[in-house]
This record gives sequence, C-alpha cells and structure tokens, in this order.
Amino acid sequence: MRFSRYAVAATVIAALLPLPLQAKIQVVASFSILGDIARNIGQQNIALRTVVGPDSDAHVYEPSPADAIAMAKADLILINGLRFEGFINRLVAASESKAPVIEVSKGADIIQDPGGGHYHFNNGKAVFHAAPFDPHAWQSVSNVKVYVSNITAAFCAVDKPGCAQYQENAQAYSQALDRLDSRIKEAVQSLPADRRTVVVGHNAFRYFERDYGLHFLSPQGISTESEASAADVAGILRDIKQNSGRAVFAENISNPRLVEQIADEAGMTISGVLYSDALSGPSGPASTYITMMQHNAATLISALGGNYQ
Repeated sequence: MRFSRYAVAATVIAALLPLPLQAKIQVVASFSILGDIARNIGQQNIALRTVVGPDSDAHVYEPSPADAIAMAKADLILINGLRFEGFINRLVAASESKAPVIEVSKGADIIQDPGGGHYHFNNGKAVFHAAPFDPHAWQSVSNVKVYVSNITAAFCAVDKPGCAQYQENAQAYSQALDRLDSRIKEAVQSLPADRRTVVVGHNAFRYFERDYGLHFLSPQGISTESEASAADVAGILRDIKQNSGRAVFAENISNPRLVEQIADEAGMTISGVLYSDALSGPSGPASTYITMMQHNAATLISALGGNYQ
C-alpha cells in the first residue's frame, strides 16, 4: 500500500514536470536568401546556419573551416543548385557530411542557356566556366514557391513529428508570396512600355524580367566572376541608346566601379542599389526575401517614374 502511494505521487509529479524539448534539426543553407526562406518554414523547429551571409557574393565565396564543421553536424543541407554555389561540392566532401543535400530549385521554371558561361582569369589565363542554366531563379516569386515546397518536403522527411507545423508555416508563407507577386506585377504594368529598360552590373535579373516585364542590360552576364571588356561596356552604351535605357543600378554584392563608369559615359547617375544574390544585414532594407523583392521593385519603379505601393 505504501509503495502504491509512492507510485501515485511519482506519477503526479512527473505529469507536472515540463516535457523535454524536442531537439531542433540542424539545417545548413548555402546563402542568405535561401536561409531566410528556410527560416520561414522551419521557424522554432530548426537551428539554421547560413554559409554565405548578407551582402556577400556566393559566386566567388571561399569556404572556411567553420563551414565544414557546420556541414559535418548538419541533418540537412539546402542549396540552390544550377551551379550557383561553385564551392559546395568540395565543401560537402571536405566536411564528410552524411546529411542529404537538397537542390531546392528542382522543378522550378528555369531559364536555359546552353551557350551560356563566362570567362575569368586564373594565373593570367582565361578560363571558361560553362553555365547552361541561369541560377538566379529566386528573382521569380513563383519559383520561390517551388523552393518552399521542396524545403517543406525535406523538413518533413527528416522530422516527421514536425511535418504538420512545417506545412502550416509553408502555407502561410506561400500566401504572403502570392500577395507579393501580384503587387509587383501591378506596379510594373503601370509603367509606360518605353520606360522599362535599366542597367545592372551582372545579369541576375532575367527571371524578374521574364515574370514582370522590365528589361535589364548587363555587361557581365550571369556571374560576377566574368570580366567585362571595353567592348562589353561599349555595347551596353549602344544598348542604352537603342533601348531608351532609363536608369543604372549598383548591386549590394559588387564593387560599383563598373556601373559608375557606364552611368558616367551615358550621362546618367546611379539610381540606387539592388539586392541580387544576397540579402542586406538585419538593419538594412532587404533583410528578408520578401523585403528584398519589395525594395528592388520599389527602387526600380521609382527610378522609372512610377509608384510602388
């Protein structure tokens, strides 16, 4: 009888104690934009590390030992794919990580460019890097909804008990993306057709161009590793005249020297900074994917004489 009373008391005490916290899944995202999308889906259930941080260029990033350590501890690794993260294969190999590597752009509407690629110089020699696809698929909000679906499925695969929460978070985030997509389309459509051409440093905005109807001129192609020649600059200056280019923009990940030269020779000034391949820091105007797209749309449309509301 005494034992029974002790057993009952122990049961009551155990019931009053807080349940042990479920371990968070360890997630590594390759760059800041992807990290923010993952954070919106995983929220409190994940511990997130982003390899290439805000205002940093994944095209030229060199991994650190700390990155390899994070990879080794990861339960899940998220990458854009499409050869965007040139460092990723050697980083995963160096870390000896056994975590699944998820290419989140799978199934998105990708711009193909079989003749694409760029040259850069290594020890004085021109080296060609093939780029059959444009990797900047996140500049299309509809593509990011595919990213959301792929990330949600990956989280559910490694954390089945948390799956319902991931799906609920993903649904709410996708609804916010739908509102963003509609808002950008409406704002761009309000611009006259002859006021929709702009200049940027590297061609990271072809998805934005395809989905929303602005035209982007660029001397560098799809990678910041490419070298813009004098002929490239001269070609852009011709294109500005032929296409009634209205504005020139710098990018947060690149030295503005090249676009400043183009603006000066075209008799224009820099109209603002666009966020192409990375978010801003927490106090900047593009600290999340949604605010990045809002900032870019507002900056572009304002420079072209329109109004983004």
